[in-house]
Amino acid sequence: MTDNDVVVTGLGATTPLGGDVASTWDAMLAGRNGVRRIPAEWPEKYELPVHIAAPLAVEPTDVLPRVQARRLDRCEQVAVIASRQAWADAGSPEVDPERLAVVVGTGIGGAITLLDQDDLLEQKGLRKVSPLTIPMLMPNGPAAAVGLELGSQGGVHAPVSACASGAEALAWGWRMLKAGEVDVVVAGGAEAVIHSLPVAGFAQMRALSTRNDEPERASRPFDADRDGFVLGEGAGIMVLERAEYAAARGARVYGRLAGVGTSADAYHITAPEPTGRGQSSAIQKALRTADLSPSDIDHVNAHATSTPVGDVAEAVSIKASIGDHPVVTAPKSAMGHLLGAAGAVESIIALLSLYHGVVPATQNLENLDPGVELDVVADAPRKGTFSAAVNDAFGFGGHNVALAFTGGQPG
Repeated sequence: MTDNDVVVTGLGATTPLGGDVASTWDAMLAGRNGVRRIPAEWPEKYELPVHIAAPLAVEPTDVLPRVQARRLDRCEQVAVIASRQAWADAGSPEVDPERLAVVVGTGIGGAITLLDQDDLLEQKGLRKVSPLTIPMLMPNGPAAAVGLELGSQGGVHAPVSACASGAEALAWGWRMLKAGEVDVVVAGGAEAVIHSLPVAGFAQMRALSTRNDEPERASRPFDADRDGFVLGEGAGIMVLERAEYAAARGARVYGRLAGVGTSADAYHITAPEPTGRGQSSAIQKALRTADLSPSDIDHVNAHATSTPVGDVAEAVSIKASIGDHPVVTAPKSAMGHLLGAAGAVESIIALLSLYHGVVPATQNLENLDPGVELDVVADAPRKGTFSAAVNDAFGFGGHNVALAFTGGQPG
C-alpha cells in the first residue's frame, strides 16, 4: 500500500435488511429477504399491477430526533443515519474542515416531499405548504444534510446519475483524494421513493416484478424466470481517506478503493447497450486505474437488477472484460433495487466479502439464464480467499460505473 492509495475506514448503512451494516451483512449471509407487500392502500386505490417493495427494516423516525426528522425528506434522513454510522465507525476523524469533503448521490431525490407538498397545496392551499419544501426535495439535499452535520468545507457534491449515483459518488471521492484536494471524503448514496407515482411510472415501463403473491421470491437476478426489479430504499456511506492520513491517525482499514471507471453507452435512455460495450469499458478503466489485471479479480458484485434485458447484458460485459472465473453475487435478490443508493450499499457488501472471505448467495436463482455464463453463487454463501473485487453500477441514461476494491484484514 502506498501513501497515495485510497482506503476505506468507515462503513454505514440502513437497508431493507437491517438498520446498520452489521445487521444488513448478517441478513445477507443468513439468506433473509427484505421484500414484502406494500403496507398502504394506494396500490389497490390506483389499481397498480405492483403491490410489493423492499422498505427499510428500521424506520428513520425510530433513530432520528423527531424535530430533525420532520425537517428532512426521507432520502435525507437515511443519508444522515448512514453517514453517522460510517463516521463513528471510522473513529470520528479529527480532520481540518477544509480537508473534509462529502459526496452523496441520489437518483431521484426528495420525490416524497414533492408529491406530498403538492397534495397539500391542492387540497389545503398555500398556508399548509412547508417553507422547507425546496431544501427537502432538492437532489443535493442528502449531500447537503450530511455536509452540514459534519461541517465539511472541502466540498459537498451530489452526483445524479440514476442507479449509478451512489457508485459515482465513491468514484468522485476517489478522484478528490487522488488529486490531493482533501484528506477525507464521506461518500455514498441515498434513496427513498417507495410512493405511488414512482411505482406507477416504473410499472408503466414494465420494469417492476409483478410477483405479488410471492414477494420474497420476486427479485431473481440472473434467473431465467425473472420479470423485473423490486423497488427498495436505503443508504450506504463509506469514509474514504488518503492512506497516509489514515495511517498517521492509526485508523482501522477495511481495504482499498483501488480504482474507478466510468463510461456512457450513448445508446438509449433506459435500455443498456446490448453488447455491453460501455459497461466493459467502465470495468476495464477500473482495472487500469487500480493497476489490476482481469486475472486478479476474484469476485464481482453485480448490478443485476432482475430485468430480462439488463442481467444478460451485464453478464456479457463481465465475461468480456474480466472472464468467467470470478465468483459473482447479486445483492438485489435480497434487498431489492435501492436505485441511487444501490451502488454504495453493494460496494459495502463487496468490500465485506473481501474482508471476511465470504460471498453472500444470490437468492431465488433456481434456473440460471443460459445467456449468463458466469460462476454465480446460489443456495449458500461461498467461502474463500478473495483479494480483489469489482462492483458494477449502471443507470438509466447509459451511465456506467465500476469500482475496484482490494481487501484488508479483519481486526
